Amino acid sequence: DMQLSRGESVEDTAKTLSRYTNCIMARVYEHDLLEKLAEHASVPVINGLSDTFHPCQILADFMTIKEKKKKLKGLKIAWIGDGNNVCNSMIYGAALSGANMSIATPKGFEPDKTVITKAKKTTNIELTTDPFTAIKNADVVVADTFSSIHNLDKKRLQKFLPKYQVNDKLMKSAKKDAIFLHCLPAKREQEVTSSVIDGPQSVVWDEAENRLHTQKALLAALIRA
Repeated sequence: DMQLSRGESVEDTAKTLSRYTNCIMARVYEHDLLEKLAEHASVPVINGLSDTFHPCQILADFMTIKEKKKKLKGLKIAWIGDGNNVCNSMIYGAALSGANMSIATPKGFEPDKTVITKAKKTTNIELTTDPFTAIKNADVVVADTFSSIHNLDKKRLQKFLPKYQVNDKLMKSAKKDAIFLHCLPAKREQEVTSSVIDGPQSVVWDEAENRLHTQKALLAALIRA
């Protein structure tokens, strides 16, 4: 059991867990805590999720995109909704793979500025407040819950709905063979309609399965190393 809630330091927790395991996966709220854990651990530390990044999800996402589109370089990925931790990681994924991203968020909900600046050095990242601009001719459309990390109140939800809901009308602006991704769990009829997530362009169940395969591959690579 973790003892952080009982006052144990991150340093001591990292050293103790390093004696028990070959690898540590941690889901935390504050990203700084994760970095501190990695600094003091003597075994690999995997970011299972933080308030800033969600890289494990992106491994599964890009595996799914590659399976369906047979390539990554040059694809247009449209992100619709909150510029959250998953969005930040997807931006880095695009930068590494040569994909381009067009991101539509309400004002004040943009992705991390540092992430955008770094990614723009190697790929094209466009920011807009208009979902139809972002999704135009997109190969891949991605949405996430509007409350994955932050507490959601009615005033916050009003900034996203109905404008940033991925529905059939919005999907028609993407390419005809565009695919839809969502990391799950989804709040149906909020960020995405059932007609889209259950529709022929949705690959979310393949995406969910690929979380299993990419996590196994990641563990195998780290432990073997």
